[in-house]
Amino acid sequence: MATLTQNNLGFVELAKRTHNKKLLQIAEVLNETNEILQDQVWLEANATFGHKVTIRTNLPTGSWRQINGGVAKEKSSTENAVEAIGMLESYSEIDCELVDTAPNPKAFRSQEDMAFLEGMSQTWANTLITGDQVTTPASFTGLQPRYNAVSNPNVVSFGGSASGSMTSIWVVQWGVNRVHMVYPRGSKTLGVKMADLGECTVVDSGGTNQFQAYRTHFQLHGGLVIHDTRCVKRLCNINLASFANLDDYLLEVINDCPFQAAGAVIYCNQDVKTAFDILAKDKTNVHWSTDQIWGKEVTTFKGHPVRRVDAITTTEATVT
Repeated sequence: MATLTQNNLGFVELAKRTHNKKLLQIAEVLNETNEILQDQVWLEANATFGHKVTIRTNLPTGSWRQINGGVAKEKSSTENAVEAIGMLESYSEIDCELVDTAPNPKAFRSQEDMAFLEGMSQTWANTLITGDQVTTPASFTGLQPRYNAVSNPNVVSFGGSASGSMTSIWVVQWGVNRVHMVYPRGSKTLGVKMADLGECTVVDSGGTNQFQAYRTHFQLHGGLVIHDTRCVKRLCNINLASFANLDDYLLEVINDCPFQAAGAVIYCNQDVKTAFDILAKDKTNVHWSTDQIWGKEVTTFKGHPVRRVDAITTTEATVT
């Protein structure tokens, strides 16, 4: 039997959402834009709660041979890594009396469900960027903890030094054997589930008294897999006070991507994207342009889409 906590809705919240016996349209001022969630490539994991990857670490090089001379025996070498699958879940529980009192009970529940979906999507996006299993063992490790030093060949510093007031640009090449997400093996819902559990008996915050509530279960299970570490690039230490020559650094990052940067997508926060949009409107700029992708106008750099991710903050510490 579920226990209803004090985080649940009450009549005060219902009153805020109604006027003249009608539900009000909620101004979703807390919503974010995290377009990276639209780009993720999802594959089935090769295990229920993890995904084992094999990475080649050495290639045979061959030997020059002379007549009557031999060549050395060689072999390639590999190493294994296991990527974790995190389980993000939540429950919406609303007193049946509260729902049934609402002008439109179905719409009232739907409004609350949408809030859960938005909040969980923000948690997912934040984890994708900054998630660290060291601090949150039940989650998965995101991009920042993997690319957190300029000694990493896939990390380029823009040179800023205002620790706590900087941001990063990420370049990701999604795809099989590159970078992708995984859902648990055998999952019939691809790791995503929203189940209306209907009317349930729950226990109040005191832990003893029971009442009826409508309950919805939200579930998102998955993890990040980076097969080829070269397929993620980080341009870090960007001080928002100056964007001078930022595109020169971005050109360096793009040219360093494997497979001629095929499929590379550029991710940045709103401030950086605004600066890029301004560059794109300049018709004399040879690298920046505006293209139509899936019927939507998108800023591109050398043909690579620039996508806004609010989970990329402007309060990063200096990467050293």
